[in-house]
This record gives sequence, C-alpha cells and structure tokens, in this order.
Amino acid sequence: MSLVLQASLPWAQKGTVETACQASAGADRTPTAACRLVWNVSHNTDFTRFYATWLDKPLATLLWITLTFVVALIVKNIAHRMITKVTVRMAEGTMSEKVKERSRTVFDGSPALLNQRRAQRAKTLGSVLRSIASILIMGTAAFSILGSLGLNLAPILASASVIGVAVGFGAQNIVKDFLAGLFMLLEDQYGVGDVIDVGSAKGTVEAVTLRVTRMRDVNGVVWYVPNGEIKKVGNESQNWGRAVLDIPVDISEDTEKVKEILQAAADELAETPSWEGVILEKPSVWGVQALAGDALVIRVVLKTAPGRQADVARELRERVKRAFDEAGVSVATPAPSA
Repeated sequence: MSLVLQASLPWAQKGTVETACQASAGADRTPTAACRLVWNVSHNTDFTRFYATWLDKPLATLLWITLTFVVALIVKNIAHRMITKVTVRMAEGTMSEKVKERSRTVFDGSPALLNQRRAQRAKTLGSVLRSIASILIMGTAAFSILGSLGLNLAPILASASVIGVAVGFGAQNIVKDFLAGLFMLLEDQYGVGDVIDVGSAKGTVEAVTLRVTRMRDVNGVVWYVPNGEIKKVGNESQNWGRAVLDIPVDISEDTEKVKEILQAAADELAETPSWEGVILEKPSVWGVQALAGDALVIRVVLKTAPGRQADVARELRERVKRAFDEAGVSVATPAPSA
C-alpha cells in the first residue's frame, strides 16, 4: 500500500524533474543546477515549472547582461585611463638633453614651442582614441548582449555590411575628410592658433576636428574648411618665420648708403629689449632685388618667431621711414609690372 501511495506522489514519479524544468533545460534537455535545487527543496512540480519558465532562464540572462555591461564599463574605463595617461605623458613629459639640443637647432631655441605643439596634438589624439575605444568596447558588449537574448546576429551583421557599403558610397567625402584629418593630426601639419593658407582661405586656426578645420581671416570672417578639401596648406606659424621687406627708393640714390641705413634700422630693432625674443637672428640686407622704372627695390629680411612676421615688418617700416627722412632718402613708387 505504501509503495502504491509513494508512486502516486509527484516527486516520486520518474522524469518529474526533467518535466518540471523543461522550460530551462538546455539543448541536451538537461535541467539547470538552479532548477534542480528548486525541485529538491520544494518537490512541487507547479512551483518548479513556474521558476523554470519565469525566473530561471530570464534571471540567468539578466545576470549575464548585467555582468557583460559591467565588464564593458570596466574595460572602457581602463582603456580611457591608459590612453589619458599616455597622452598626458606625451604632453607634459620632459625632454631629454639630446632632444632639447635638437629642438634648439630645428625650432631656433624654442623648446617651449615644441612642448606646446606636442601637448596640443596629444590632447586631440587622446580625445579621438578614447572615442574609438568606447565605440569598439561598447559595440562588442552590445552584440554580446543581443546574442544572449537569443537574437540571430547573422542577418543583422549581413544587413549592416550592406548598409555600410551603401553608406560608404554615399559618404565618400566624409570618409575622406576623416582620413585627411587623422593624418593631419598625426603629422602635426597645423594646430589651433596657427596662421595657415589653404588656398581658398587664409587665417588663424580656431578649431581642428577630424572632419573640418575652422579658421578666421583678418577681416573676422570664419571659414569652415573640410579636411578632405585641403590639397595643400601653408603654415606661417610653425618653427619660425621670416619678415621680408622690399623697400623701393629713387634710382638715383646711393645703393650702399641706402643699404647701410636699412641695416642700421634693422639692427636697432633687433637690439630693442621688447623685440629681442621675437627676432631670432641678426637682420640681413640682401641688396637690390629689382629695378622697376625709376625705383630701386632693396630687400631686407629678418628671421622671426612663428606668426610674428607681420608685426616685425610693420615696426621696421616705421623705423625705415624715420631713418630715410633723417637721411634725406626719397622713397620711390615702383612701376607696375607688365
């Protein structure tokens, strides 16, 4: 009698565990350990089936999604910290004596300029690398989460490939702008504060991104130039500059006398305390540059700090005018070129 009653009880029936936990069973129809634990504690088919259907697999999925998301955030944070650490070291690291000596040669005694440009480039590259790292890490986590939800990723990836090709054909200019901007940053062609000439516009760079360069010209007009459209760029603010003045005088003037006056005015400017850090070398009078009608054109050049050519040229013109007035030298008007 007891055997018959025992056989009639739910937990005594053979295969009850597999039946109750079939909603959470894997491909081999084996119940999960959690569902077996619930069955062993409750010995209730209905409760175990409810747990298997509504709690077991969803709870495991939720835990997996949470774990994936947390791990992705940790990895992203670590990647950002590493990128920031490397770029800050690039920007603020001290230069060795060998590098300093080389910078004095290449940058004309201005290692501070090299440090400033390096810091600017490191900051921009750090921002770009952090964005790329975030996209890669969080994108991988998102696909992993979608896969854990049972979504078939193959059609999505195939569709993304087709859409990517279509977008690539339609956005070739944007891709070209991004690639040009990336190489521009890596090669340090120009940066914020530089005065550049890109052919279609000339002015001071106010912002540089991977897609566009924003610059303001002397009239205050802001220009937005796509990086992919910049075929060539002239940078007036990199390393050093040169102020070139072509001074026209009457053709009857004594050339040697005029050259001495110009050399004296330029030397006086270079020795002025407020201009000592701007003029990097002793000024040079190159001599007669052209014969234009009734005028002699004599050229004077001064090597200057980057971006200060115009300031030096304006100051020297004023000093030359005063020196010519004192010496009685007549300034001529060159004949227009044919």
